Amino acid sequence: MGYNVEKSDEEWRAQLTPEEYAVLRQAGTERAFTGEYTDTETKGVYSCKACKAKLFESDTKFHSGCGWPSFYQPISDTVEYVEDKSHGMDRVEVRCANCGSHLGHVFPDGYGTPTGDRFCINSISISLEPADQARSARTIVT
Repeated sequence: MGYNVEKSDEEWRAQLTPEEYAVLRQAGTERAFTGEYTDTETKGVYSCKACKAKLFESDTKFHSGCGWPSFYQPISDTVEYVEDKSHGMDRVEVRCANCGSHLGHVFPDGYGTPTGDRFCINSISISLEPADQARSARTIVT
C-alpha cells in the first residue's frame, strides 16, 4: 500500500508477540477492560507498537467507559481510515499511517470532547512513552 515501513509477514511475526500480531496485523481486538492503557492517566505520547510512529498525545485521552483506551484525536496525519463492514457492522477502522497496522476504530460518539470523535484503540497496538522519560532522554549530560 506504500507505507514507510513495509515488512514481510515473516518479519512481522518475528518482531511481534502472537497476541500483538493478531491485533496489529490481522485486525483482531483485545477483550474489553483487559488492556494495559484502558485506565492509564500517565502523561506522554502513545506510539504504534509495530513501528514506533507517534500516534496520540495523552492530553487527548479520555475515559469513555467502552473498555479500551479512548482518544478524541490523533497527532496530525498519523492514522488512516478504512471502511470496515466486518461482523455485520458499518465502522471505520483506524490504522497506523506509517506501517498499516490495525489500531482500532473511530466512532462519532465522543460526546463532550472537542472533536466529537472517540478513537477506540487496542492497548496492545500502542506503547506509552511517559512525559518524564521523554524529558530525561533529552537531558544533556555534561
